[in-house]
Order: sequence, then structure tokens, then C-alpha cells
Amino acid sequence: MDGKVDAARRPVGIVRKSLATEVADKLREKILRGELKEGEQLRQKALAEEFHVSQIPVREALRQLEAEGLVTIITHHGAIVSSLSPEEIEELFEIRAVLECAILRQAIPRLTAEDLARAEHILDAYERALDAADAESWGELHWQFHSTLYAAADRPRFMSLIQMTNVNADRYIRLHIRFSLEMHRQVKREHRLLLEYCRARDVEAAAQLLQRHILNAGSELKEYIRQYREER
Repeated sequence: MDGKVDAARRPVGIVRKSLATEVADKLREKILRGELKEGEQLRQKALAEEFHVSQIPVREALRQLEAEGLVTIITHHGAIVSSLSPEEIEELFEIRAVLECAILRQAIPRLTAEDLARAEHILDAYERALDAADAESWGELHWQFHSTLYAAADRPRFMSLIQMTNVNADRYIRLHIRFSLEMHRQVKREHRLLLEYCRARDVEAAAQLLQRHILNAGSELKEYIRQYREER
């Protein structure tokens, strides 16, 4: 599709739900890519015209993104793209560290050869996207790599919470990696080492590496965002 929602293709009976979900998906990706900046107003009428839908699915999409933390809806003022403080960003990474290390510990003993092969295949694609500065692809592949390792734990509610914290932080991670060659290199090294520990079934080494990986990234990102905003 070319970025416009084709309502004619939607099955009768679930049109509103599917349209709202698709509008939310399009808006989410625009926010994550930085096309919609933090603090930018999201006008329902303009969005409805852009996506060729009524304002009802747009309203539902904005509520969905508000639940994810990407949009803030202000009474009598409408919706804007959310802005996280450096401290809130750091806290998100602290939450990630707790959740992701816990689920990784449960997942490693259950990982199959197929799981590990898939994770390596995704990691190869992720590194190519990093090298090509393809932020849209590397954001999705980053989540696919981690979620492939975690899925063996079979903890869907854990995964839902982890995904939400990742979505909130993703746009800032993309911004940082885009302008930080050292972070680019570090991310590649640490992901490769994490996969090696998982393959070796070294639960403690993998969990400790993941914790450092997440907390260090949060600390670096906190300082980067603070400087980035001061320079704007």
C-alpha cells in the first residue's frame, strides 16, 4: 500500500476495528521514524483526510496510541505526540531490564535449534539494516531478535508489557543510533555475544549481559536526549 488506507478492501463487519488499527499502525511508524515530532499536534480532521477515512477510526487510533504512551490527549486541545523526559526514558530502560532479564532466564532452557537459527538470521538482517542506516527496518528487526529469544518462555503477558516499553523507547533509540557510530558498534557486539550465551545455555552470563546492555543504553540515551534537546 502507498500509505493511504484502502477502505474498500476491508471485510464487512470489522471495518471500524481494522481501519482504526491500520491508522494506528501508520501513525505509530511516523512517530517512530521521527516524521511526527514530539509535541506536534495530531488533528483528527487532517488525519482523516490523509488516510481517507472518517474521524471515528482516527479517534480510536489516537486512543490506542495514548494507551501505548506515544500520544497525549489533552481535554479541549486534542492530541499531541508525547514527549518523554530524560528521566522517564531512563526509567523505561530500568523496567525493561527487570522484565527482559526475567523472561530471558525462563526462555534459555527452552530455546530450540530452530529458535536460535531464526534469531541469528534476524540478527544478520538487523546488522545489514544498521550498516545501511535503515532506521525503519532496524527498529522492527531489533524487536524481532529479542522477542525470538524470549518467546520460548511462553509468557504472553510478560511479552505484552515488554513490547509496550520497547515501543515507548524505540523512537529515541533510533535517533541515538542514527547519530552515534560508537553505539552502533556496541549494539552489534552485544547482540552477537548475547546470542552466543543463549546458544551455550549460559543463563547467568546472558542475563547479566542483557541487564548491562539495557541499563547502559538507557543511561546513554538519557544523556543524549538531554543534550539533543538543549541544542535544538
